[in-house]
Parts: sequence; structure tokens; C-alpha cells
Amino acid sequence: MIISVVFYTFVVFTAIQVIYYLVFSNFLSAKKNRKKLTEQDPVSVIIFAKNCAKELQENLPFILSQKYSKLEILLLNNASSDNTAEVIETFKKENENIKILDIENNEAFWGNKKYALTLGIKAAKYEHLLFSEANCKPTSDTWIAEMSKEFTPKKSIVLGYSKYANKSSLLNFFIRFENLLSAIQCFSFTKLGAPFMAFGDNLAYKKSEFFKVKGFINHLKIKNDNGDLFIKDASTPNNTAFTISQNCFIESNVTYSFGKWFQKLRIKNTIQKQYKFKNRFLLNFFNFSKLIFYVLGTILFFYYSWQIMLPIVLTYFIVQFIVIGVSAKKLKEPYIIFLLPFLEIGLLLIQISIFSANLISKPNHWK
Repeated sequence: MIISVVFYTFVVFTAIQVIYYLVFSNFLSAKKNRKKLTEQDPVSVIIFAKNCAKELQENLPFILSQKYSKLEILLLNNASSDNTAEVIETFKKENENIKILDIENNEAFWGNKKYALTLGIKAAKYEHLLFSEANCKPTSDTWIAEMSKEFTPKKSIVLGYSKYANKSSLLNFFIRFENLLSAIQCFSFTKLGAPFMAFGDNLAYKKSEFFKVKGFINHLKIKNDNGDLFIKDASTPNNTAFTISQNCFIESNVTYSFGKWFQKLRIKNTIQKQYKFKNRFLLNFFNFSKLIFYVLGTILFFYYSWQIMLPIVLTYFIVQFIVIGVSAKKLKEPYIIFLLPFLEIGLLLIQISIFSANLISKPNHWK
């Protein structure tokens, strides 16, 4: 009797997981914007920089080589203690589109990235804003054009994809898989009219949207949330667009140790608690149902007929492989599909560790 209840519970949670993945696949059929690249609105590209002189030297040329005529590049030097200021000045002498804003530490907003961004937004010349960071680079010379063409009279917020450079390490696989899963959830929820997050180094919105919600006032003390809480305040089912065009990708070459990545995920977990209840519930239930699927599935393979269990489990993995595989191909995340079960189980165990760690203590915000 008990084993039958466990089996039917397993079937229900397997079905829930399959439904989740089928829903996640909706972003793959995103409609193409008909606005032509030649229809260019003036854009202010705001790039946050703090102690990243080397990264600026490597990545800023990719911004300067963009095929876009109507733009300014606003560099925010956020109280850097290295030679970031000198590097920026060198670039400015050679490029008239560059504007520099030196941010000094403010006692009330010490080390707060949102304070720097607020000053940058106020100083921006144009209504259309596009955000990135010094440690990132666009993968195409039409990044600005492709992102800005998503703006329409109704769409005032545009979400782009930010990926990590492919490196030959197991940790890099985990980092890219977690990032890919976040992107799938981000874009599919947006397609359903329930946007909840953004990649802060590949995000665009109109200045008027920023002032409409009084900027970051509701969460100014929550540092470095990557734009998620602004999306919570400003996004609606109708005003937010996303693009998965490969010409819109941003790539980060940041190298994390496991400890730093774990800390970043802990902070991300605490920020998710600020999401709208609907988004928070759906994201948490996805992880919970996955955990139940693996736990009950493992138990039942020892106590239930494998001839019945195998088709159910295979159905789950086939759907998952198709959705994750097509998404990985679309978002240019190579080889992830070959390690999918291992990456999924590993990430699930990491998420359980993060949940436990956050119950004991709050993570420190990164600078």
C-alpha cells in the first residue's frame, strides 16, 4: 500500500517536471522583431568599472568597434584603486563618443553599485540605455544595434543573454549549466508575461522607466542584485522584451574558484526571496519537484518493477535532453548536453547546500 502511494507520488512529480520543461521551451519560438537595423535610436551605453584596468583594455575595443552611429559610451569608474582611470583616459583621447564619470565613495552608499548606476543614468544623454560591465565583451559588432531594435512603443525593457567563456574545467561546466538554466527560466517566464530577472551586463531600458519606479529606491541597500529587483519593480507583462539572437550575446571571461561561485549563488538565493510570490513559488517548486523525482525514483528502482519505472524515467530524460539540448545549441553553450544528468544532480546538491548554508548565516555581498 505504502509503495503504491510512493509510486503515484513519483508519477505526479515526474509529470510536473515534464510540464516545467515543456513550458520552458516556449522561449525558443520567440518572434523576430521586424524593426530594421538601420532604424537606429540614439543609445547611451553605460559600462560599470571598478578595479578592472586589464579587463577594460581587453574588452572596451569590442564596444568601440560596434556598428552604431548614434551613441555615447558612458564609463563609470567606481572609486577604483588601480589604474582604471588612466586606461579610461587613454581610450577617451582616441574616441569622442566616450564620456567618463568618476564615482567617489559616498558614506551613505559605500561600495554600492546601484549608487554608481544611478549617477550614470542621470548623466546619460539619451533616453535609451544599454548596460554592461568592464569584464564583458559583445560577441558581435552589431550588439548595440540588435539590442536597441527590440525597443518599440510598447517594449521599454529589453533582456539579453550573458554567457561565460567556455573553458576546459569541470567547474566551468557547472557555471555554464547553471547560467544556461537561469536563462531558460528568465526568457520563458518573460514570454509568459511574468519577467523576474535580468542579466545585468546585457540589459537595456528606457530612462523614463527608471524614473517611473523611482530608480532603485525600493532596494538600494540590497547590493549587486544584477538588475532582478529593478525588473520586479519596472517590468509588466507587456513592456518587457527579450532577444536570443546570437548577435546580442555578451561573454564574460571571469574565472571563479568554487568558493567564489558558491558565494555568488548564495547571494543570488537571498535575492530571489525578494521576487514576487508567483515567480518565487514557481522557481522553488521546480527545484523541489526535481528533488522529489530523484529521491523517490531512486527508492522505487529498488522496491518497484523496473519495467514500469524505466519508461517513466526515460520520458523525463528525453524531454529534458531535447529542451536543454536545443536551448544550449541556440544559446551557444557547447558540450553541456553530454554531461546533463551529472550536472543536474550536482547542481541540485549544491542548491541544497546553499539552502542549508543560508539558514545558518547570511552571505556577504561581493564588491
